[in-house]
Amino acid sequence: MNLLHVIHSADPATGGPIEAVRQLSRVHLELGHRVEIASLDDPASGFISESVDIPIHGLGPGRTRYGYSSKMTPWIRANHSRFDSVIVHGIWQYHGFATRRALAGKRPYFVYPHGMLDPYFKRAYPLKHLKKWLFWPWGDYRVLRDAKAVLFTCEEERLLARQSFWLYHANEIVAGLGTSAAPTNSEQQRRAFLGKVPSVAGRRFLLFLGRIHVKKGCDLLIDAFAKAATGPDVLLVMAGPDQTGWKAELEKRATALGIADRIVWPGMLDGDVKWGAFRCADAFVLPSHQENFGLAVAEALAAGCPVLISNKINIWREIEIDEGGFVETDTTEGTRRLLARWSALSEAARASMRDKATACFNQRFDIRRSAIALLETVR
Repeated sequence: MNLLHVIHSADPATGGPIEAVRQLSRVHLELGHRVEIASLDDPASGFISESVDIPIHGLGPGRTRYGYSSKMTPWIRANHSRFDSVIVHGIWQYHGFATRRALAGKRPYFVYPHGMLDPYFKRAYPLKHLKKWLFWPWGDYRVLRDAKAVLFTCEEERLLARQSFWLYHANEIVAGLGTSAAPTNSEQQRRAFLGKVPSVAGRRFLLFLGRIHVKKGCDLLIDAFAKAATGPDVLLVMAGPDQTGWKAELEKRATALGIADRIVWPGMLDGDVKWGAFRCADAFVLPSHQENFGLAVAEALAAGCPVLISNKINIWREIEIDEGGFVETDTTEGTRRLLARWSALSEAARASMRDKATACFNQRFDIRRSAIALLETVR
């Protein structure tokens, strides 16, 4: 098959949807299919010329945050016949509207909302939601309504998507999503991590890995870590970029709670260092207030690292069923219970949960399964 992915930006630095596109595309290329990407990026962007296996058509630069470009709709109209399927990733920007203008009534297309219809955003940003309401009836409501199918990464995302706007119509399909299996050089990964963070060598620790951001519940985790009976020898590794300057406030919070010497802040981890963190950690903790899929959660499972998560991470049901970790509410008390439940487990029970975490990943979140399921859906 020839597949066209349409997305706001193909810049790898943006993460999220483009990372999903890249991971799906790697599998599709291995299976002998062809993949191209159309985006609203400036065609002179370096990452476009550096993309060898997957041609990227930069049809921008788009104007304003919405990303309007007069080039995208004509390009899709002129080129859609080369593709067996067109798949839109994300909403609220011009690329989805442009695809509908080019294809509605002429050729079916599919849409991945990637969690952008989660009602969390309505509660957290009411003024932005009001602006979206003004755009919704003539914009993305029609993009979803006219799509052949709207593809959700899990059942929870599908159910939540219905709650943001009363005007809503979509042919819903849970298509799944995933990530690549963990690289097999586990000892090399452990050495890489301990080389980067030598202070945790020989120590037990819980791992947070993600943006240092209010949405991720970092404050809840620090408060809960101070209250939970994890034992004084257990450390907390808070790994991730501080994009909003919140880290200093969190460090003061930890000092006031008397646990500053038990928290390590190594910054962003990637490559073997990241995988080594998952391999060495007792468990991965993410008390987030909203996650559509939670790529780091799936990566932890891939490395056999049990996950302690909130029920605002949309794949929580699958993890709870498979017993690959524990699930609680996104509150300080809920997070404390996560840590307490983990601390109360015997070593045998922890080892069993590691095995179940790996099995959960293999059964549900391996990107090969998701990529093949997407092909079957399109067919």
